[in-house]
Amino acid sequence: MIEKTEFIWFDGKLVPWDQAQVHVLTHCLHYGTGVFEGIRAYRGANGTSSVFRLRDHMKRYLNSAKILGLRVPYDVDELCRAVLDTLTANKLAEGYIRPLSFAGEGGVGVYPGDNPTRTIIAVWNWGAYLGAEALENGIRVKTSSFCRSHVNATMSKAKACGNYVNSVLAKMEVREDGYDEALMLDVNGFVAEATGENIFIVRNGVLKTPPLTAVLDGITRDAVFAIASDLGYAVREQAFTRDEIYTADEAFFSGTAAEITPIRELDNRVIGEGKAGPVTKAVQAAFFRAARGDAPAYADWLTPYTF
Repeated sequence: MIEKTEFIWFDGKLVPWDQAQVHVLTHCLHYGTGVFEGIRAYRGANGTSSVFRLRDHMKRYLNSAKILGLRVPYDVDELCRAVLDTLTANKLAEGYIRPLSFAGEGGVGVYPGDNPTRTIIAVWNWGAYLGAEALENGIRVKTSSFCRSHVNATMSKAKACGNYVNSVLAKMEVREDGYDEALMLDVNGFVAEATGENIFIVRNGVLKTPPLTAVLDGITRDAVFAIASDLGYAVREQAFTRDEIYTADEAFFSGTAAEITPIRELDNRVIGEGKAGPVTKAVQAAFFRAARGDAPAYADWLTPYTF
């Protein structure tokens, strides 16, 4: 359950949580015509708070809206300011941030026409998405029978609400079978991503991740490229099959919610030693240092705020 906070930013105003409501004929509710981001704020060891890669998230957010043809009436600077205002108003030192823009009430046909675009920003406390123990011990993953959509079916570069029905189906399927997360393949049978995370495998100290053809360009994925390279590891974008994961030395997911989460099993095959391996641990530790302001080399990834 989400831990309720006091205010939600709604179309330019901070309103009480329970008053942030929309009509049941909101277009997005019927057709998925919305875009969103998942962003995290972290509290550093020195007590300061910062949002991780805020501008990068908001640039992707507006690009997603452009792909869907949604007219969001705010620019990157205004959206970043709204995030900081919302965190400050809720006195939240760290937590999860969810911006959402969507086609609102009006016409109820498939074509949204002149329906207004509504925008909200909600924040709340949220720990490790897949469980705190997963960051050390890893998770059990199953390959889903649902594949990622073709690139011309749902526009894979947009973080669009409707696209995630595909993820919901995959997640439900594997969770009901007792697994933590689903691995999804593309329409050609190559590894794509998870339901909300990018994937990396490690073999002989080399990291490999699928190209962006059918997957979202993850902000944390991009951070892993920089961090792993700075740690001296080679990182490659290359298509691979799920049996390469079976025989990898290590594998992990990356994402705002999942952060850096090791994979200990895929389809009942143990990956490596069945827990976070040395490369995963090194990348994970460096990621958290960067996110919490303990790595000066990545200081430009952080947007500090006070309240």
